[in-house]
Amino acid sequence: MFTKSIHMTRLGLYLENRSINKSAVSRKTGISKARLSELSTKEHARLSAAELFLIALAIEVEPGNMLDELYAPLREEFRDSSAGEEKKKQP
Repeated sequence: MFTKSIHMTRLGLYLENRSINKSAVSRKTGISKARLSELSTKEHARLSAAELFLIALAIEVEPGNMLDELYAPLREEFRDSSAGEEKKKQP
């Protein structure tokens, strides 16, 4: 039997790792199941601040903590690129 491999976004992995029921999140937030699925599997889908906030409240986590966890890789990229820029400025 063939298994379909689905690429998960950061949000998709976050929800999956916590065994979050997306149907329940949809009911609590008003975000459609289709939109949650898109946010969980499609890299081009952009999570809005309002969506992140509602999802965090629905799963009872602090929105800021969820934001930090989801986008920690961006912080690292920013630090790395900023450090590179500082090196370029030095004589």
